Amino acid sequence: MTFVYIHLAVYGAWILTNLGLISFIPKFDESFVILAMEASVEAIFLSTFVLISQNRMAAAADKRADLDLQISLLAEHELTKLSELVVAIAERMDIRASADPELQEVQKDIAPEAVLDEIAAQQEKT
Repeated sequence: MTFVYIHLAVYGAWILTNLGLISFIPKFDESFVILAMEASVEAIFLSTFVLISQNRMAAAADKRADLDLQISLLAEHELTKLSELVVAIAERMDIRASADPELQEVQKDIAPEAVLDEIAAQQEKT
């Protein structure tokens, strides 16, 4: 907000001075051409800075998304191994868990390369 307050004060003083409302300061931009030019140049720089910061934020978001994907794939792999262990324990206790289709689906290990290939294919479609 400091940026806004400084600009409000500077532009307000500029306008009041050149309208003749501040009598002890002489007018220096009666048609406000200099003010318009200065505002345009400032807008160019501000928009450039905003685009640069957005690009940096997008790059950071991409890195976080990649990390989230890696963590999810690792968790999936660990859950697959745990389900295999639970099924082995159940069979050792003479409980027929291996016939359950949901457990068979959970025991399928997911290849990270296949997931990444599918993500890339979906992104190419859009």
